[in-house]
Amino acid sequence: MDKVIREGAVRVGVDLAKHVIQVHAVDATGRVLVTKPLARAKFIEWCVRLPRGCMVAMEASSSAHHWARKLALLGLEPRIISAQLVEPYRSQGRSGKNDANDAAAICEAASRPSMRFIPVKSIEQQSMLCVHRLREGIKADRTACINRIRGLLAEFGLVFPQSPRELQAVLSEVLEDASNELGALARLTLQRAQAQWHELDEHLAWCDERIDAHAKDNTTVRTAATLLGIGPVTASAVVATVGDFKQFKNGAQFGAWIGLTPRQRSSGGKNNLGGITKRGDTYLRTLLIQGAKSAVMTAHRRQDKISQWAVALRERSGWQKAVVALANKNARILWAVMTRGEAFDANHLSVKPTAT
Repeated sequence: MDKVIREGAVRVGVDLAKHVIQVHAVDATGRVLVTKPLARAKFIEWCVRLPRGCMVAMEASSSAHHWARKLALLGLEPRIISAQLVEPYRSQGRSGKNDANDAAAICEAASRPSMRFIPVKSIEQQSMLCVHRLREGIKADRTACINRIRGLLAEFGLVFPQSPRELQAVLSEVLEDASNELGALARLTLQRAQAQWHELDEHLAWCDERIDAHAKDNTTVRTAATLLGIGPVTASAVVATVGDFKQFKNGAQFGAWIGLTPRQRSSGGKNNLGGITKRGDTYLRTLLIQGAKSAVMTAHRRQDKISQWAVALRERSGWQKAVVALANKNARILWAVMTRGEAFDANHLSVKPTAT
C-alpha cells in the first residue's frame, strides 16, 4: 500500500481534528487509493511517503495553516479550502456528514479548476493576528465589565451617563461617598470590578502598542492607512490577513472575498440583488465597515471626489447603503494601491476600459 501511495497519489483530502485526522488519497484517474483515519502524531509520518508535488487539501480550521507550512517543507502542495465551498461536493449531503465523507468531499473539491483556495499564512502573519484576536476579546471583556459596574450601581439608585469616560471619572468618588446606599460589601465588590477595568485598559493599551509598532515598521501597513476610513488597526489587520494582494485578479474579487458584494438570486436575465454576502473574514469586514462609518459621517467636511460621492450616495440611498458601498470601494482601492504600487489619491477618477 505504501508503494501504491508513493507512486500513484496525486491528490489527498484531509479532514483535520484535534486527535484523529482522516485522509482520502486518489490517483490521476480519481481512483481511491486509501481512506483511513490517522492519529495526529502519525499524520506527518504518513505524508512523508507521498510523492513530491502531491496536492494535500484541507478545510480552513484553527490548525490548517500550521499543517500547510509543515507539508510545504516536505515538498508537497498544500491547499486550504473554505468549508462552505466543500459542502456541495459531499455526495451524501448534509445527512451523511462524517470524517470519511468530509475528507472525500475535500479531495473532490480540490480537483475543480475553478476552486478558490485560501493562501497559507506565514508565522509572522498569524502572530500579528493573535494580537488582533486578543484585542477583540479584551474589548468585549471591557464592555462587559463596564456594563456590570453600571448594573450593580443601578441596584442602589446610582445611574450615570452612558459614556465609559463619564463613569470612570466619578466611580472612585462614588465608592468613597458614605452618603449613598452602597453597603460595605458592595463597595469592596465594585472596587474589585474597578481594578479589573483598569487591568483590561492596560491589556488593551499593550495590544495597541503592538499594532502601532507594526504600522511603523511595515511600509505596506502605512500605505494602507492612507485611505479614507482605514486607520492603523484596519491596515494592520488587512496586511496580516491577506499578505499578497496579487492573489486576487482584481479589486472586485477582493471585495467579494471579504463579503462586501451583494447576494444574487438572478435568473432568466433578471438581476435580483440582496444584502451583502458576509463571506470571508468577519473581523476584517467589520473593521472596514466601522471605518467607512466614520468616513461617511465626516464626508461633508471634505471636498475630495470620494467624499462628495459618499455624501451624494447617502442622500440618495441612505446611511447604511452608503457605509457598505464605501467599505466595498475601499477594498477595491486597497487592492489597486497594493498591487500597482501607486499612492492613494482621493480625487482619482477610474475610467472603464473601452471594448476593442
